[in-house]
Amino acid sequence: MEIYVVRPGDTVDQIAREEGADVNSIISINQIEYPYRLAVGQALLLQRIQPKASVTPLAGFDGRQPDVSETGPAGRRGIFRSGYAYPFISSQVLEETLPFLSEMAVFSYGFTAEGKLIPPSADDEWMIRQAGRFAAMATLTLTPLGADGRFNNSLVSALVRQKDVQRRLVAALAGVMQEKGYSAVNIDFEYVLREDRDGFTSFVAYAAEVLNMLGYGVSVALAPKYSDAQQGLLYEGMDYGGLGAAANWVVLMTYEWGYTYGPPMAVAPINQVKRVVEYALTKIRADKICLGVPNYGYDWPLPYERGFTAARTMGNVEAVELAVFYGVPILFDETAQSPYFRYWHYGIQHEVWFEDVRSWREKFRLVETYGLRGIAVWQIMRLFRAGWVLLDSLFSQKL
Repeated sequence: MEIYVVRPGDTVDQIAREEGADVNSIISINQIEYPYRLAVGQALLLQRIQPKASVTPLAGFDGRQPDVSETGPAGRRGIFRSGYAYPFISSQVLEETLPFLSEMAVFSYGFTAEGKLIPPSADDEWMIRQAGRFAAMATLTLTPLGADGRFNNSLVSALVRQKDVQRRLVAALAGVMQEKGYSAVNIDFEYVLREDRDGFTSFVAYAAEVLNMLGYGVSVALAPKYSDAQQGLLYEGMDYGGLGAAANWVVLMTYEWGYTYGPPMAVAPINQVKRVVEYALTKIRADKICLGVPNYGYDWPLPYERGFTAARTMGNVEAVELAVFYGVPILFDETAQSPYFRYWHYGIQHEVWFEDVRSWREKFRLVETYGLRGIAVWQIMRLFRAGWVLLDSLFSQKL
């Protein structure tokens, strides 16, 4: 495998001929639509059918072939691969993505202040059956989402401050998991109040103790912190050390630096992601940590005005198609290790930041460098085939 960056004048046929790759493979892996136009700066994942001495394959991040005796029969150690999905995901997208996954996390179940479990509005059982077909575990994601669809910290407070509510909720979780065939629960609570920090940690420990005895795993999603003293509603209720010890594994939500109402920037700049990982490693064992990886980008109208400008969410393939349509080059920020571009539409300039195989590769490097458990992709609703093929070329086993 090789990552190739499109240059002026390149065509798919020319790239295939000069790089020793199959045309149809380039088109398929990179989801290039007819008439197969390319954007300058676009990153393509190529699968070679002929050797090319001047290019280092992607067999190892450091350019060397891995030692099979160290990494196992497949040539590289496996990693855990999780992906979040809503029940309304396209069956075709799910079926194509599941072969790459160790875990499919259904988003999401909610609960009431009295501890009653609230199922998703759409049927989730078909997803669980599909996950089983591809030997991927199905995980129930638990969130304190209110009626307005937003995270509600009053629900968290009601839960973590009342033992009887916790008992009812955990019993309900166990019942649904047994009935539907879930293998684990992912506790995704955001905006936990500072005064609920210890109570939240205790709840996760209680849930893990009960559900582990029944044979179910428990993971917890963690807002991206840099330090113990970091202030803010997202961070102060997150005790990395306590939660890391209580849960079987954790998910670092290392994305949303660039977000809907914020200024244009990379969704997951690698320099910021690395800071979170390095802090997490001071509190949690590496083999318990899954790195959050975004599978989307944002399109901001310019100029950005705080409190007024709202970005539009888009998929990675859609972002490239937009650059192709407007005939603008895709640039790459070396600090953030993320692609971006600008275009004009009806007199308004836009700025787009998204993910490509280069930015995903840098995140996979962190998993390799620090020996992390694996990755957790938010979310898999849009197919990013090149990213998954890249993952398989670097980590050829899923755990």
